[in-house]
Amino acid sequence: MLENKKIVFIVNPISGVGKKDKLPEIVDKYISRESNEIDIIFTEYAGHAFNIARQKAEEGVDIVVAVGGDGTVNEVARGLVESQTALGIIPCGSGNGLARHLMLPINMEGAMKIITEGVVHALDYGLINDHPFFCTCGMGFDAFISKKFADAGKRGPMKYLENVLVEGLKYKPETYSITLDGNETEPYKAFLVSVANASQYGNDAYIAPQASMSDGLLDVVIMEPFDIIDAPQVGLDLMNKTLDKSSKIRSFKAKDIHITRSAPGVIHFDGDPIVEGTDLHVQLKSKGIRIIINEHADKNRRKPNVMQSAFSEIVNELMTVRDDLTHPVSTMKSILKKV
Repeated sequence: MLENKKIVFIVNPISGVGKKDKLPEIVDKYISRESNEIDIIFTEYAGHAFNIARQKAEEGVDIVVAVGGDGTVNEVARGLVESQTALGIIPCGSGNGLARHLMLPINMEGAMKIITEGVVHALDYGLINDHPFFCTCGMGFDAFISKKFADAGKRGPMKYLENVLVEGLKYKPETYSITLDGNETEPYKAFLVSVANASQYGNDAYIAPQASMSDGLLDVVIMEPFDIIDAPQVGLDLMNKTLDKSSKIRSFKAKDIHITRSAPGVIHFDGDPIVEGTDLHVQLKSKGIRIIINEHADKNRRKPNVMQSAFSEIVNELMTVRDDLTHPVSTMKSILKKV
């Protein structure tokens, strides 16, 4: 039960899919206005949520609740980093990436109940070229795919996912030089590079199933080029929390990451695209944001079950064997053409 708290609800009236007109009624149902100071503010323009959140943090408000889709949640969170004000989330979007990672209820009343319990943890966030992110940032196909998953809504996830991946095959792989905590790796020819603080893009598409917001590390996910035959299995691994077992994936953990690519281009942070140069610096900010969490959540839900793991391992073993068999054939064909 919340008492003697200053609580501000920041509502984006046009984003997301939830019916926000019921918010005042639900607030009055679960939070006493007699023992708490409550304010509900509706945003009026892009960036307004950030400005409100930053101002309220400076004023020493105890809790700022983001009510809306991923864009609203991320704006509010950026305004609260490195402050003592806690972030509450009432997810009303189609993707709900951060809320799903934190295993918050994806309905207004359920999320409100979690807020009233007021259990706050200091969690990690990341910066890419000084842009804060809370779930993922990335480049290459990642900038495209993260946005698609966040916008997928309830459209048949597996078929939709497969179509997105097939569409993405037009993307040309790039070569990336990556340094992890001062240790330079070999150059990678990759379809995408994603750096994850949380496990998923949204809609339960798990780009980094092992990622944690409390381990003091970022998960670096490198996806090697794949073909149309591989696409369905890559999609299945994304939805089954088994992408880390894929033969097309290389993954690492680090706090400080430098990435160099051959040309400037689009990157994203939590789905927001921006053009950046060839040099990218990604770093972890440990325990830099306070968030109301669901203390009743079963963390085992983030892990694949036995059947999912076994199936993924078998299929990816077969894919590896197929690759080993096809590469010598391709080499022989190339040699024969020259004879």
